[in-house]
Amino acid sequence: MNFTLSQDWLITLLLCSSRCLAWMSIAPPIATSGIPKTIKVAFGVALGLATVPSAQGHVPQPEFLPVVSALLVQIFVGVAVGFITRLLFAAIEGAGSLIDLFGGFSAVQLYDPFSKAATSIFGTFYAMLCSTLIFATDTHLVIFGGFLRTFSAVPLDAGLSLSNLDHGLVQAVTQLFIAALQIAGPLIIVIFIADVALGVLNRISPQLNAFQLSFPIKIGLTLMLVGVGFVLMPRTIIETASNVNDLIARVTG
Repeated sequence: MNFTLSQDWLITLLLCSSRCLAWMSIAPPIATSGIPKTIKVAFGVALGLATVPSAQGHVPQPEFLPVVSALLVQIFVGVAVGFITRLLFAAIEGAGSLIDLFGGFSAVQLYDPFSKAATSIFGTFYAMLCSTLIFATDTHLVIFGGFLRTFSAVPLDAGLSLSNLDHGLVQAVTQLFIAALQIAGPLIIVIFIADVALGVLNRISPQLNAFQLSFPIKIGLTLMLVGVGFVLMPRTIIETASNVNDLIARVTG
């Protein structure tokens, strides 16, 4: 039995796989060092194979310059969409860093195996929790579906609008800070009230040494409120994925 592959089919596979691999190198939950590179490459090619039938009608001319320019455009599109996805999900890790800062845990730095850098305790914990909940809540299907729809919104012979991309990046950064404050805001307010109460207590009775009491009190409040917030985390992950798809849809037109 002989199999023949056309030149257009191979070029389409190359362009689709390049966009998928560029996206997977940045966007969660695949863009972690815990997944071997061979698995990422194989999964990216598999996604490219799935999009070949719908994208084959937009393949460029089988010449060197058109193919190379289309390849660069696909890498740019994948990186741009992946960066927007990464920005919005980074709000959860940013909320963990804020909790560390106001809860007194920022003095301890840990090695994050996902980013290969030193991060705070709850920053690392929230990043790992986010990756776990993405799969536990089937949000990865929503993320993959939103990315695969970019092949119909931005075909292989087209490109992203830079003006839409600029507005999308600004909106993504804005949502990053807002979401981080919304997640960590209640805990920050409680810890601030506790600091004010301890300050008043220290003025009333300096013999109690409120400074030493503040460490166990703030740690206990942080752990208690973080435990209460676990109930809302799955919903936060689902809403973040929905916001990612909405923003990608606006960027890709």
